[in-house]
Amino acid sequence: MDTPASRTFDKYLERIPRLEPLRQIGRVRRLVGLAAEVEGLGAPVGAQCEIRTGRGVALPAEVVGFQEDAALMMPLGDPMGVCRGDPVVCVRPAADVAVGEGLLGRIIDADGRPLDGGPEPDPEGRAPVFRRAPSPLDRDRLLQPFPTGIRVVDALTTCARGQRLGLLSGSGVGKSVLLGLIARHAAADVVVIALVGERGREVREFVETNLGPEGLRRAVVVVETAERPAVLRCRAAFVATAVAEHFRDRGRHVLFLMDSLTRMAMAQREIGLSIGEPPATRGYPPSVFSLLPRLVERAGCAGGGSVTGIYTVLVEGDDALDPVADAARSVLDGHLWLSRDLAARGRYPAVDPLASVSRVMPQVASESHRRAAARVMSLLARCRDVEDLVLVGAYVRGSDPEVDAALQARAEIEAFLKQEMDRPAPFEETVRDLVRLGERWESRP
Repeated sequence: MDTPASRTFDKYLERIPRLEPLRQIGRVRRLVGLAAEVEGLGAPVGAQCEIRTGRGVALPAEVVGFQEDAALMMPLGDPMGVCRGDPVVCVRPAADVAVGEGLLGRIIDADGRPLDGGPEPDPEGRAPVFRRAPSPLDRDRLLQPFPTGIRVVDALTTCARGQRLGLLSGSGVGKSVLLGLIARHAAADVVVIALVGERGREVREFVETNLGPEGLRRAVVVVETAERPAVLRCRAAFVATAVAEHFRDRGRHVLFLMDSLTRMAMAQREIGLSIGEPPATRGYPPSVFSLLPRLVERAGCAGGGSVTGIYTVLVEGDDALDPVADAARSVLDGHLWLSRDLAARGRYPAVDPLASVSRVMPQVASESHRRAAARVMSLLARCRDVEDLVLVGAYVRGSDPEVDAALQARAEIEAFLKQEMDRPAPFEETVRDLVRLGERWESRP
């Protein structure tokens, strides 16, 4: 019988699987750099612990590995005052986070605590932070387009609902502004945003300016800034993913935005190197490249809902062969490249369609849409092929009819791809204008 008393009792029954019948106590043996060695504690990797210092301070820590007979853990705060022999207690065997409708419009950290000055969110339950991705055969096929409101994306690199997309760029090319526009205007029921390793001043700027009050009302923002411990920065991405999965499991269509995948990889690099993992490509240990697919594979369509993921990748020195960018491209369903050269010319958004790709566009775009996109891309490619010759006056018009047509169409194509920062482009209008543009230049030369 469903009564207030029975519902209260059910709340306690849900906690029973997370309780420990016997609490083990270990002792700090050594603290070197960012990692503490604890002996006598049989806690699993991912367990949440507390180091009880002599000053009566309970310092949170997380188990990240083992070495011989010691557990390796990363303190989640300032380790000043920790002494050899301090007791260590396992508080929870695994990390979890409160989930529910009460999170909408809220800004929380990787522990689920509010950062916006509001009360603790009223949870509907708790979800594990680390869980397996849906089975490949349980995933729904990606067959529906996902309008982003960005004309160049919807026209030439069309996304699908449930797709995982990378947003690659160097610093200062406009990815945060682009994310904010997508968050405000994309066709999604819920938006979950993970801001990992951001500068502190940028968080409020993103929430108030790029996201705005309208976007925040249907959003959950998870924040761990650059000065926070590496474990929390890494965990923030998985906490945000767990929140997105909660809404997906209830049949909602979720847009998941993460800024950035690179800073999460840097946090995992700190963890790996601190516990003795050997560096590999450009100092990144192997665990970084195994962590990326474990995160992004949790997005997608399953159970009637969807998580459409857009992950920014900060490319070092605008190098497309950056190891994190290269690894991200290999596990994502496509990527958008933001060009510094296009940004310098004043084009917004600075997406370079010739360097971008959507692997699922053939499944969600109509035949007329695909044909028009292919024609426009061909014209852009021909313009780029002869750009240097045109600039120095070495190209003679009439030498190549296809190039002549491309040069004539360039101004019209550029006007089509440009967009005002605060004006989204309706998907149907974008496709209609693209098809007209493609048909107009289909018969030329």
